[in-house]
Amino acid sequence: MDPRWHLSHARGYLELGMLKEALTELNALPPALAASEEALALRATLHQEGKDWPALQVVSKLLVQIRPDSAGAWIMWAYATRRAESIDSAERILTEARLHHPKEPTVLFNLGCYACQKGDLATARRWVEAAIALDPAFIQLASEDDDLAPLRASAWRPLPPA
Repeated sequence: MDPRWHLSHARGYLELGMLKEALTELNALPPALAASEEALALRATLHQEGKDWPALQVVSKLLVQIRPDSAGAWIMWAYATRRAESIDSAERILTEARLHHPKEPTVLFNLGCYACQKGDLATARRWVEAAIALDPAFIQLASEDDDLAPLRASAWRPLPPA
C-alpha cells in the first residue's frame, strides 16, 4: 500500500472520531513520512482530541522546530504544556513565540490568561487589551474565558479598541 494512503486513512478516521484507528494508520507510516509536517499535524490533532497532553506537547514542539513561522504550532505547544506541566512552562513558550509572532492576538490573549491565573491582573489586562486591539473578536472571548474570571471580577470589561 502506498504510504500516503495511511495519511489519508488517518485523516478520515480522525474526522470520524475514531482515534484508535487513526493512530494505527499513523503508526504504519515509514519513518521519513511519519516525521513530515503533515503526519505530525495529524498526530497532534489525534493527541489533542484524546487529551493526551504529554504526547501533544512532544509533537507540537516538533512542529515548532519544523515551522517556527507557524503561530498555531507555538500556541498548541503552550496549550499542551500548560496541561502537562504548568502555566509557568507554557508562559515561557508563549514569551518566545511572541518574539516570532508579535502581532498574533492569540499569543497575547493567552499570555493574558496566564498572567490572570497567576494573579497579575494589571499584566493580564495589558495582554488582553493588546489582543483585542489586534482583533476585536477577542472581546467576546475575553467576556467568557474562565481564565479571565478574576480580571472580570475586578470590574474590568473588555471594550472595543478606540
